[in-house]
Amino acid sequence: MQPTEPVRPAVDARTLWAGGAAAALVAALVAVVGVVIARGIFDVPVLAPRRAGAFGDASTGTLAVSAAVGALLATALIHLLLISTPRPFVFFGWVVTLVTAVATLVPLSYDADWAPRLATSVIHLVIGIAIGTLVSGVASRSVRMPRRRRPPSGAPGPGRTYPGQPY
Repeated sequence: MQPTEPVRPAVDARTLWAGGAAAALVAALVAVVGVVIARGIFDVPVLAPRRAGAFGDASTGTLAVSAAVGALLATALIHLLLISTPRPFVFFGWVVTLVTAVATLVPLSYDADWAPRLATSVIHLVIGIAIGTLVSGVASRSVRMPRRRRPPSGAPGPGRTYPGQPY
């Protein structure tokens, strides 16, 4: 009996990247909704002065685009991990968690009022959670395990021998 090589899963790139694009859209919308909630509901001047209104200013667009780019980078990372590393979802989880932690903690170090710092941190945290869960979910659906070949009919399967064949 010949030793079998480990079977690498195949990645359906079309499914992965379509889902990554959808995750990018959701991440951008999470950023916009977070700013609207902070500014419009809680009247916290996050990402712009109060006079900029509920949507903020160009900084809101920058945050939304950055969130979308982050989702696409996460998609590229999981694609690379899926085709090259053992246990890609473990590594992906660690990377996304650590990047989200940095993005969440950095605004707390700014020299500004407490409320805008906290609101920015919460927005970054929710964006990171959205990217991590959506991209990993899409990636798990894009992995296809190749079918194992069956031995030809009449050939002995694992653990079986032909009559008279030494075991």
